[in-house]
Amino acid sequence: MGRVFEKRKHKMFARFDRMAKGFTRIGKDIAIAVKQGGPNPDNNPRLRMAIQNAKGLNMPKDRVDAAIKRASSKEEKDFEEVIYEGYAPHGVPVIVECATDNPTRTVANVRLAFSKNGGSMGNSGSVMFLFERRGVFKFDPTQLNLDELELDLIDAGAEEIQPDEEEIIIYTKFTEFGHMAKFLESKGLEPKSSELQYIPSATKELSEAEQDEVMECVSALEEDDDVQTVYHNLA
Repeated sequence: MGRVFEKRKHKMFARFDRMAKGFTRIGKDIAIAVKQGGPNPDNNPRLRMAIQNAKGLNMPKDRVDAAIKRASSKEEKDFEEVIYEGYAPHGVPVIVECATDNPTRTVANVRLAFSKNGGSMGNSGSVMFLFERRGVFKFDPTQLNLDELELDLIDAGAEEIQPDEEEIIIYTKFTEFGHMAKFLESKGLEPKSSELQYIPSATKELSEAEQDEVMECVSALEEDDDVQTVYHNLA
């Protein structure tokens, strides 16, 4: 009984950690969007996208409004977007997207996370060629009628559509991301999330034990407050 309770407690804390990390990431997305394009989402497509993603994470509206207000203040920090590349254990390529007010601190922390977990930091461009920058739109299946819209989605730039019972994922080329976002807005369709992601061109198969070692490195990177997203090509 005690062991079952501990497992449940661990899962609950893990879920809260993921939610907190998600809220922090969206908060930085909002801050960057406001600094770049102003606090009015009607005139700021990047801010509209960040607000939409906040809804997908069930981030309370008052927290979203507070993040926009903070970002509009002259006292708010400026976040710089930086990308680091490297290898997790067993040669698995990794891309680390960060948003930071102190790149010197961030690069030191990222390098340490790699080295302490069997990985190594790489130079710029060392693994980027193994990934493709693509638009990724995720929908609740109940919110999108593919029978009616599939051809229109393809015309709007959908390169690949993956439907299942839990969600519908639409992929676009990097250059078609804005076109797709405008099409969805024109139809009043709100995805759970809409992001530009690094998608691996091929995946790597490893044993379960080796996968665990890779994911320990990935988790260590994700735990850093400056890290927004970690991409890898582990199958």
